[in-house]
Amino acid sequence: MINRRDLIKHLSAVPLLGGFLGNGSAEAATFAAKLPVRNLAKELGIRTFINAAGTYTAMTGSLMQDEVVQTIQGAAQNFMMLDEVQTKVGEKIAALTHAESAVVTAGCFSALTLGLAGVLTGMDAKKVEALPHLEGTGMKSEVIIQKGHNIGYSHALTNTGCTIVQVETVEELEKAINEKTALLWFLHIQSDKGQIKHEQWVEIAKKHGIATMIDMAADVPPVENLWRFNDMGFDLVCVSGGKAMRGPQSAGILMGKKHLIDAARLSMPPRGSTIGRGMKVNKEEILGMYVALEKFVKMDHKKEWKMWEERAATIGNAAKSIAGVNVETFAPELGNHTPTLRISWDAAKVSLPVKLLQENLRNGDPSIEIMPGENNTLTITTWCLKPGEEKIVATRLKEELSKAVV
Repeated sequence: MINRRDLIKHLSAVPLLGGFLGNGSAEAATFAAKLPVRNLAKELGIRTFINAAGTYTAMTGSLMQDEVVQTIQGAAQNFMMLDEVQTKVGEKIAALTHAESAVVTAGCFSALTLGLAGVLTGMDAKKVEALPHLEGTGMKSEVIIQKGHNIGYSHALTNTGCTIVQVETVEELEKAINEKTALLWFLHIQSDKGQIKHEQWVEIAKKHGIATMIDMAADVPPVENLWRFNDMGFDLVCVSGGKAMRGPQSAGILMGKKHLIDAARLSMPPRGSTIGRGMKVNKEEILGMYVALEKFVKMDHKKEWKMWEERAATIGNAAKSIAGVNVETFAPELGNHTPTLRISWDAAKVSLPVKLLQENLRNGDPSIEIMPGENNTLTITTWCLKPGEEKIVATRLKEELSKAVV
């Protein structure tokens, strides 16, 4: 009988699996039958709330659509080989995103670590097992990023053992590139904070034969970003799955050049003795992520945008009906690109610190979460609201502002 240790060694050596996913058993097909559902939030005393803030990890991202949940439930009824699920789903994701290949990861952060691991090791199993200890392995050890892009997520890159080299100008970038340079990393949400733009970043990397990666975790919508950076020539593209796409919160996507995705997968489960062993994604999440992506790509985005605008107008009109309150509607260019309300008020007319307003909304029934800003300013987004919740937010916001009128 093969033991666990021998199985791990075997899986480390075998090629990535192909084949076909089965259609599932009769039991899976009939799993939609309703079962009693425990309200664990109520049972355990966990606060639920109306999310008028956005797709923040601390707020558990977004809500999965019914079809995604049904996919997860159905997949739970059958055994499958993990590599085969990743291969078949990856082929579908790649086709949707104009990539050569793709794999579902344990969030976007994990995609960064695994993608760089693939760049460092290639298909060398000994190098895979050596990470994050680079000395004496012959692997490269430096990642170059722009200073304005170094806001914390780059920690995913140093998990591989690499060090970060910061640059600001093209001249500094050219000077920083050397025989140790493994990757040029770009953070899209901070692209306005760097002097070197996407196309030039890729051009310089290609000139020197160095791989490029872009982190666009929260940068859909617009939906076109899912293939924009693959088309632009980035070697690896990383995105979160549990935000606008409404996939599992713990899922993300790594996509790009096939040889790099194949190499990255050597550091992923089911293989052991790797830095990615703990970044496990189950078959249910992988299939759920594919369905979420497929639905997101095919949805009517103009209709969705109009709905968000209408919700924002409902809330904004209620707020600005209070004397001294100002409402601005905008859509951030980078990250969370959706209709957003910026609400502020004159403290001489409305005596209400924004932190107190946040607490009052949070402690109300139902509980509501918004994002407080500076100087009596808050922001509200509507893309995480359920139908009708915009009316509740509008009513409660107006109530709290009205009580504070001087």
